[in-house]
Amino acid sequence: MTIQVYNTMKKKKEPFVPIREGFAGMYACGVTVYDFSHIGHARALVVFDVIYRYLKHLGFNVTYVRNYTDIDDKIIKRAQEEGVTYKEISERYIKEFDYDMELLGVEKPTHAPRATDHIPEMIAMVQALVDKGFAYEVDGDVYFKVSRFSEYGKLSGKNIEDLSAGARVEVDERKQSPLDFALWKKSKPEEPFWECPWGKGRPGWHIECSAMSQKYLGKTFDIHGGGMDLIFPHHENEIAQAECATGEPFARYWIHNGFVNINQQKMSKSLKNFFTIRKILETYHPEVLRLFLLSNHYRSPVDYSEQNLTEAKTGLDRLYALLKDMDEIQAAARKSAELSPAEEKMRDDVQAFSEKFTEAMDDDFNTAAALGHLYTLTRTLNMFIDQKKKDPSVHISDETIKRAQEQFQKVGSIFGLFNESPHSYFQKQREKGLTAAAISPEEIERLIAERLAARKAKDFKRADEIRNQLAEKGIILKDMPQGTEWTTKDI
Repeated sequence: MTIQVYNTMKKKKEPFVPIREGFAGMYACGVTVYDFSHIGHARALVVFDVIYRYLKHLGFNVTYVRNYTDIDDKIIKRAQEEGVTYKEISERYIKEFDYDMELLGVEKPTHAPRATDHIPEMIAMVQALVDKGFAYEVDGDVYFKVSRFSEYGKLSGKNIEDLSAGARVEVDERKQSPLDFALWKKSKPEEPFWECPWGKGRPGWHIECSAMSQKYLGKTFDIHGGGMDLIFPHHENEIAQAECATGEPFARYWIHNGFVNINQQKMSKSLKNFFTIRKILETYHPEVLRLFLLSNHYRSPVDYSEQNLTEAKTGLDRLYALLKDMDEIQAAARKSAELSPAEEKMRDDVQAFSEKFTEAMDDDFNTAAALGHLYTLTRTLNMFIDQKKKDPSVHISDETIKRAQEQFQKVGSIFGLFNESPHSYFQKQREKGLTAAAISPEEIERLIAERLAARKAKDFKRADEIRNQLAEKGIILKDMPQGTEWTTKDI
């Protein structure tokens, strides 16, 4: 099946046919580095990370470009507030962003260009637009003349006449039209600047992405992506300036991820309801956040809440628990040419999952459907494994387990999951639970021994008190035939 991609430009799904067979060029707008990245950034970063991984899984040679906007009004404002240079701000938050991406398991793109390293390319593009009559200079500022590009609005579906009628009169009346946007800005005193044909200045935001994407991917490339909030005006302006400068089509497929709501409200700094990636990862395992973000189709909105994060954690725990069980069973499994009917069905289910997973991902990277198939397979495998736990004579071959493990490895490599061994995953949770409970394993074992002694003495009141005392600390006891086992509440 050919990959079907929803193209924002066409407002429909269409087959993904790259410019060069076997190759794919993709650009995703990166972050403006003046603060820590938040959950909204995380969604876009994880979405395009998975698309990148999946295209590589299919055998494409992918050139993935994700930029840093390291010169911008917000960066300059932050620098002025702190009394430092803009470079200190951008360097600080590039390092913080890179650390967040490492924690979140986001693969490094092929190229991660910084805007300030590509000023000559930006100046050249602006000059080309001026020379062709698509831009004009006013006192050191250069503006794009929107009225000269007849296709303006083709990505967002907005009409120039409607935009003009609804445009408010801006303070800067030097512009020929309120819709005209800045390609190059004259630097104010104490602001960073670069020498150019129009004097001392710095690039506008939109020109940065056009110049950097074409630098690494060519005048026309396959995929351009970002959040839905970038469709207008950022991506619309990118198209206008890039296509007018080169005379060639810009990107062929436009992919946009949906918004993140916080407890069913739009995320907003004014509402103080946004969360940084770093803050979230203080509480949740990075793969919990990834699983949560991938549990909805990338074009749909996703609601961030404690309940939804907890559900994602529960799902990840179950997946890791199954991986743990499969590791233990494989260690004791034996080779066999003959399969029981139950094991044959298990193999069929594993193969069916493989096909359904590919079908879901080929349908506009539908991670939600793919995960649904994974959970179905998990239930099937758990039923079979539970039978074996109850009856050790139930046979399962190492080849069958290996086939199931390979499917989990495939999902993990594409979704960025299962990067730890099950033992390590649960051990970290155990340690985290003990830290939160402020109790040592030795103290727990001492209380378990005291409880056992109380039960033998038929002092059930004291035994219950000990169980409740541990439960209040998040330590759960489970009486088994071989003795009492304990775990932390979150496992």
